[in-house]
Amino acid sequence: MRFGCFFALVLVGVVSVADDSAATSDAGPPESHPIIADGVQLQLAGDGYSFTEGPTADADGNVYFTDQPNDRIVFFDFATRKASTWLQPAGRSNGLYFVAKDRMIACADAENQLWSFNLNDKSHKVLLENNNGQRFGGPNDCWADQDGSIYFTDPMYQRPYWNTPLPADHPRGVYRLSAGGELTQLLDNLVQPNGIIGDAERRRLYIADIGDKKTYSYRIAQDGSLIDRELYCTSGSDGMTIDINRRLYLTGSEGVTVYKDDGTLVETIAVPRKWTANVTFGGPENKHLFITAGDSVFTIETTTEGL
Repeated sequence: MRFGCFFALVLVGVVSVADDSAATSDAGPPESHPIIADGVQLQLAGDGYSFTEGPTADADGNVYFTDQPNDRIVFFDFATRKASTWLQPAGRSNGLYFVAKDRMIACADAENQLWSFNLNDKSHKVLLENNNGQRFGGPNDCWADQDGSIYFTDPMYQRPYWNTPLPADHPRGVYRLSAGGELTQLLDNLVQPNGIIGDAERRRLYIADIGDKKTYSYRIAQDGSLIDRELYCTSGSDGMTIDINRRLYLTGSEGVTVYKDDGTLVETIAVPRKWTANVTFGGPENKHLFITAGDSVFTIETTTEGL
């Protein structure tokens, strides 16, 4: 396995995994303003990893992502198109999310914990390590609301590096950690909750049940609880992001699928890998999608911006 091997700027056609034919989008009714402009191509930003996950952008649009099996967090500089190891070991971090300019939270899977990183000195503190004495199944993805509360999914994927394996029927759930440190389990009725992203202004939270191939929309109540569940689309997702037009970007075996706010599929961004695990907006104008896909990471410029 090669580590830290990054290509210089390489243009890769947006290729359909199914037939390897060049395309920029497929399926779904066309929009008046396509998400990917004509002639814009997917760019390979790096490869040689084991499995990439958890991208999140800092205030300058640079992206931190995880190479989860190799227990490291990688930093991608958009200006130089260079990537470098930011921290290793890193608690087997999976999903990441910025909550302040100098603070990033991480779903630390090594000990089934939720961490907070100080970017100034790379130190961390453990925010959560259990739910009333019961181990989490492995916090996977996270999102932070404007009041400082953190929502995260806990799907339970059995890890070979755990000293004590968890039973197959270990509880799955979605949790909220308030800014004051109070933990609440919000959901226990999903098969395998995974991707999560929120719209703080419209008070919506989107959660993918990848085990049931569905994504749901919830309203965030005043107390932080989730109410008024609606089926958003009949597709699950590993990781998700959202743009300023409230279109949702889902990941999985078809590349990156983009849905309007009513759950209608409008575009598919094909990626030449069998699986896309996660996606975020980054770059100097917050207009580039940064896609983690197995052993590689990709970027593509869009006509919109991340929310």
